Amino acid sequence: MPDRLHLLVEGQTEEEVVRLVLSPYLAARGWIVTSSIVRTKQSADARRGGVTSWAKIERDIRMLLGSTKLRVLTTLFDYYGFPADAPGMADRPTGSAADRVRHVERALVAAVGDHRFLPHLILHETETWVFAAGTELAELRWTPELADGLKHDIAAAGGAELINDSPDTAPSKRLIAYCDGYAKVVEGPLAIEDLGIEGLKRQCPHFAGWLTRLEALG
Repeated sequence: MPDRLHLLVEGQTEEEVVRLVLSPYLAARGWIVTSSIVRTKQSADARRGGVTSWAKIERDIRMLLGSTKLRVLTTLFDYYGFPADAPGMADRPTGSAADRVRHVERALVAAVGDHRFLPHLILHETETWVFAAGTELAELRWTPELADGLKHDIAAAGGAELINDSPDTAPSKRLIAYCDGYAKVVEGPLAIEDLGIEGLKRQCPHFAGWLTRLEALG
Protein backbone atom coordinates (compact mmCIF):
# COMPACT_ATOMS: atom_id res chain seq x y z
CA MET A 1 0.00 0.00 0.00
CA PRO A 2 1.50 3.39 -0.95
CA ASP A 3 2.30 5.83 1.85
CA ARG A 4 1.14 8.88 -0.06
CA LEU A 5 -0.95 11.38 1.89
CA HIS A 6 -2.66 14.18 -0.01
CA LEU A 7 -4.08 17.32 1.57
CA LEU A 8 -6.80 19.11 -0.39
CA VAL A 9 -6.84 22.67 0.94
CA GLU A 10 -9.07 25.70 0.69
CA GLY A 11 -6.57 28.39 -0.30
CA GLN A 12 -3.07 29.78 -0.32
CA THR A 13 -2.87 30.30 3.45
CA GLU A 14 -3.61 26.63 4.08
CA GLU A 15 -1.16 25.66 1.35
CA GLU A 16 1.57 27.60 3.14
CA VAL A 17 0.70 25.96 6.48
CA VAL A 18 1.06 22.58 4.78
CA ARG A 19 4.40 23.54 3.25
CA LEU A 20 5.92 25.08 6.38
CA VAL A 21 4.38 23.06 9.19
CA LEU A 22 2.39 19.94 8.33
CA SER A 23 4.39 18.47 5.46
CA PRO A 24 7.73 18.33 7.33
CA TYR A 25 6.03 16.89 10.42
CA LEU A 26 4.17 14.18 8.52
CA ALA A 27 7.11 13.37 6.26
CA ALA A 28 9.20 12.69 9.36
CA ARG A 29 6.58 10.08 10.28
CA GLY A 30 6.86 8.19 7.04
CA TRP A 31 4.35 9.90 4.78
CA ILE A 32 4.96 11.05 1.22
CA VAL A 33 3.02 14.32 1.42
CA THR A 34 1.42 16.17 -1.50
CA SER A 35 -1.17 18.94 -1.55
CA SER A 36 -3.37 20.96 -3.85
CA ILE A 37 -5.78 23.88 -3.66
CA VAL A 38 -9.36 23.02 -4.56
CA ARG A 39 -10.27 24.15 -8.06
CA THR A 40 -13.13 26.59 -8.01
CA LYS A 41 -13.00 27.77 -11.62
CA GLN A 42 -12.19 26.08 -14.88
CA SER A 43 -9.39 28.52 -15.66
CA ALA A 44 -5.71 29.21 -15.06
CA ASP A 45 -6.75 31.34 -12.07
CA ALA A 46 -8.77 28.51 -10.55
CA ARG A 47 -7.41 28.93 -7.03
CA ARG A 48 -9.03 32.33 -6.56
CA GLY A 49 -12.69 31.45 -7.05
CA GLY A 50 -13.80 30.81 -3.47
CA VAL A 51 -15.48 27.63 -2.25
CA THR A 52 -19.19 28.25 -2.71
CA SER A 53 -20.64 24.77 -3.21
CA TRP A 54 -20.06 21.18 -2.17
CA ALA A 55 -20.02 20.10 -5.82
CA LYS A 56 -16.77 21.99 -6.41
CA ILE A 57 -15.08 20.26 -3.49
CA GLU A 58 -16.53 16.83 -4.25
CA ARG A 59 -15.26 17.01 -7.85
CA ASP A 60 -11.66 17.34 -6.66
CA ILE A 61 -12.11 14.71 -3.93
CA ARG A 62 -13.33 12.09 -6.40
CA MET A 63 -10.67 12.98 -8.94
CA LEU A 64 -7.92 12.57 -6.34
CA LEU A 65 -9.36 9.32 -5.02
CA GLY A 66 -9.19 7.98 -8.56
CA SER A 67 -5.45 7.50 -8.02
CA THR A 68 -4.41 4.06 -6.82
CA LYS A 69 -1.17 5.61 -5.53
CA LEU A 70 -3.04 7.47 -2.77
CA ARG A 71 -3.33 5.95 0.69
CA VAL A 72 -5.10 8.81 2.49
CA LEU A 73 -6.86 11.95 1.30
CA THR A 74 -7.56 14.58 3.93
CA THR A 75 -8.67 18.20 3.82
CA LEU A 76 -8.03 21.63 5.28
CA PHE A 77 -11.25 23.62 4.90
CA ASP A 78 -12.71 26.16 7.27
CA TYR A 79 -15.82 25.03 9.11
CA TYR A 80 -16.82 28.71 9.15
CA GLY A 81 -18.34 29.42 5.75
CA PHE A 82 -18.32 25.77 4.63
CA PRO A 83 -20.89 25.34 1.82
CA ALA A 84 -24.42 25.07 3.19
CA ASP A 85 -25.24 22.34 0.67
CA ALA A 86 -22.47 20.04 1.92
CA PRO A 87 -23.47 16.75 3.58
CA GLY A 88 -24.28 17.18 7.26
CA MET A 89 -24.62 20.95 7.22
CA ALA A 90 -28.42 21.09 7.09
CA ASP A 91 -29.00 18.69 9.99
CA ARG A 92 -26.26 19.70 12.41
CA PRO A 93 -27.18 18.87 16.00
CA THR A 94 -27.53 21.33 18.81
CA GLY A 95 -24.62 21.19 21.21
CA SER A 96 -21.00 22.18 21.17
CA ALA A 97 -19.14 23.46 18.14
CA ALA A 98 -16.93 20.36 18.30
CA ASP A 99 -19.97 18.09 18.15
CA ARG A 100 -21.35 19.98 15.19
CA VAL A 101 -18.14 19.94 13.17
CA ARG A 102 -17.60 16.23 13.86
CA HIS A 103 -21.15 15.57 12.65
CA VAL A 104 -20.37 17.26 9.34
CA GLU A 105 -17.07 15.39 8.97
CA ARG A 106 -18.85 12.06 9.51
CA ALA A 107 -21.47 13.03 6.92
CA LEU A 108 -18.72 13.83 4.42
CA VAL A 109 -17.17 10.40 4.97
CA ALA A 110 -20.52 8.73 4.37
CA ALA A 111 -21.20 10.78 1.23
CA VAL A 112 -17.83 10.06 -0.37
CA GLY A 113 -17.84 6.38 0.57
CA ASP A 114 -14.12 5.68 0.35
CA HIS A 115 -12.14 4.38 3.33
CA ARG A 116 -9.13 6.46 2.26
CA PHE A 117 -10.99 9.73 2.84
CA LEU A 118 -10.36 11.41 6.22
CA PRO A 119 -11.86 14.92 6.08
CA HIS A 120 -10.82 17.67 8.44
CA LEU A 121 -12.69 20.95 8.87
CA ILE A 122 -10.74 23.56 10.80
CA LEU A 123 -12.73 24.76 13.80
CA HIS A 124 -13.60 27.53 13.10
CA GLU A 125 -11.07 28.64 10.48
CA THR A 126 -7.33 28.66 9.80
CA GLU A 127 -6.93 31.94 11.66
CA THR A 128 -7.91 30.02 14.81
CA TRP A 129 -4.43 28.53 14.62
CA VAL A 130 -2.96 32.02 14.30
CA PHE A 131 -4.73 33.00 17.52
CA ALA A 132 -3.12 29.98 19.16
CA ALA A 133 0.19 31.39 17.90
CA GLY A 134 -0.61 34.86 19.23
CA THR A 135 2.69 35.28 21.08
CA GLU A 136 4.60 34.29 17.96
CA LEU A 137 2.57 36.65 15.78
CA ALA A 138 3.19 39.50 18.21
CA GLU A 139 6.92 38.81 18.04
CA LEU A 140 6.88 38.77 14.24
CA ARG A 141 5.06 42.12 14.23
CA TRP A 142 7.13 43.68 17.03
CA THR A 143 3.90 44.47 18.88
CA PRO A 144 4.02 42.68 22.26
CA GLU A 145 0.65 44.08 23.33
CA LEU A 146 -1.00 42.11 20.51
CA ALA A 147 -0.33 38.84 22.34
CA ASP A 148 -2.31 39.98 25.37
CA GLY A 149 -5.29 40.95 23.20
CA LEU A 150 -5.34 37.61 21.41
CA LYS A 151 -4.99 35.70 24.68
CA HIS A 152 -7.93 37.68 26.08
CA ASP A 153 -10.12 36.62 23.14
CA ILE A 154 -9.09 32.98 23.56
CA ALA A 155 -9.92 33.05 27.26
CA ALA A 156 -13.27 34.74 26.64
CA ALA A 157 -14.24 32.10 24.06
CA GLY A 158 -13.01 29.17 26.14
CA GLY A 159 -10.30 28.14 23.68
CA ALA A 160 -8.75 29.21 20.38
CA GLU A 161 -10.95 26.87 18.34
CA LEU A 162 -14.09 28.30 19.95
CA ILE A 163 -13.60 31.85 18.69
CA ASN A 164 -16.83 32.05 16.81
CA ASP A 165 -18.14 32.03 13.27
CA SER A 166 -19.92 35.36 13.19
CA PRO A 167 -19.30 37.44 10.06
CA ASP A 168 -18.14 40.29 12.29
CA THR A 169 -16.12 38.46 14.95
CA ALA A 170 -14.65 35.36 13.27
CA PRO A 171 -10.91 34.94 13.87
CA SER A 172 -9.98 36.28 10.43
CA LYS A 173 -12.10 39.41 10.92
CA ARG A 174 -10.55 40.04 14.33
CA LEU A 175 -7.00 39.74 12.99
CA ILE A 176 -7.75 42.26 10.25
CA ALA A 177 -9.08 44.64 12.91
CA TYR A 178 -6.17 44.10 15.31
CA CYS A 179 -3.28 43.99 12.83
CA ASP A 180 -2.84 46.90 10.46
CA GLY A 181 -1.97 45.60 7.01
CA TYR A 182 -2.20 41.97 8.09
CA ALA A 183 -0.78 39.69 5.36
CA LYS A 184 -2.63 36.44 6.04
CA VAL A 185 -0.78 34.24 3.54
CA VAL A 186 2.60 35.23 4.98
CA GLU A 187 2.23 36.22 8.64
CA GLY A 188 -0.24 33.56 9.73
CA PRO A 189 1.72 30.53 8.48
CA LEU A 190 4.99 31.95 9.83
CA ALA A 191 3.47 32.43 13.29
CA ILE A 192 2.06 28.89 13.24
CA GLU A 193 5.46 27.57 12.16
CA ASP A 194 7.11 29.35 15.09
CA LEU A 195 4.53 27.92 17.50
CA GLY A 196 5.09 24.39 16.18
CA ILE A 197 2.89 21.32 16.00
CA GLU A 198 3.03 20.46 19.70
CA GLY A 199 2.04 23.96 20.75
CA LEU A 200 -0.82 23.92 18.28
CA LYS A 201 -2.04 20.53 19.49
CA ARG A 202 -2.11 21.74 23.08
CA GLN A 203 -4.40 24.63 22.24
CA CYS A 204 -6.54 23.12 19.49
CA PRO A 205 -8.05 19.75 20.47
CA HIS A 206 -10.00 19.25 17.23
CA PHE A 207 -6.78 19.71 15.27
CA ALA A 208 -4.96 17.40 17.70
CA GLY A 209 -7.52 14.64 17.24
CA TRP A 210 -7.23 14.80 13.45
CA LEU A 211 -3.43 14.75 13.54
CA THR A 212 -3.40 11.83 15.98
CA ARG A 213 -5.50 9.82 13.52
CA LEU A 214 -3.06 10.61 10.70
CA GLU A 215 -0.13 9.63 12.90
CA ALA A 216 -1.79 6.31 13.71
CA LEU A 217 -2.40 5.58 10.04
CA GLY A 218 1.22 6.38 9.27
